[in-house]
Amino acid sequence: MDCVKVGKLILKLRKEKGMTQKELADMMYISDRTISKWERGIGCPDVSLLHELSRILGVNIEKILAGDLEANDTDRGNMKKIKFYVCPTCGNTLYDIGEAQISCCGRKLVSLIAKNEDSEHELVVDRTDGEMYLTLQHEMTKGHFISFVAYVLDDRVLFIKLYPEQTVQVRFSPMQRGELYFYCTKNGLFKRGKRRES
Repeated sequence: MDCVKVGKLILKLRKEKGMTQKELADMMYISDRTISKWERGIGCPDVSLLHELSRILGVNIEKILAGDLEANDTDRGNMKKIKFYVCPTCGNTLYDIGEAQISCCGRKLVSLIAKNEDSEHELVVDRTDGEMYLTLQHEMTKGHFISFVAYVLDDRVLFIKLYPEQTVQVRFSPMQRGELYFYCTKNGLFKRGKRRES
């Protein structure tokens, strides 16, 4: 751990929050001299203080220890690189189009890898009244169900959350070509390829 880098990051984050050294110190129940030492690179925060420092400054502990807030490459954030995440503890579903570090319930989440549809997981797509009507015959019990269906277009994501006891029946207004994704709580993420919708 490079204490000079860590100190510069703490200084930067503290100023972004509009806080003085004394205000940060008071929130952490330590002296402002300790904050001053950190910011000058004379020492680093004790491991017992990292959680609170992370919470106050709004930055992951790993980033504080690295002393760097590396920015995502903005050119890489596009819908073709969409990644879905599901928390194994609470079932929370998230997605990103960049290089986010996503965590939930204290766990770092790993992006799901989409599989092609199979005979047990195949969406039926009908077009009626100018809409796409999607159905899927699938078990919908608490232990095994389709959790979401997402229609990923070039400039947006249309996301429908599903719950046990429902049936898999979803409507989307076709706008442009896109990709359909759906998530089975037992078998993972599935993807239906791009098609021209009209």
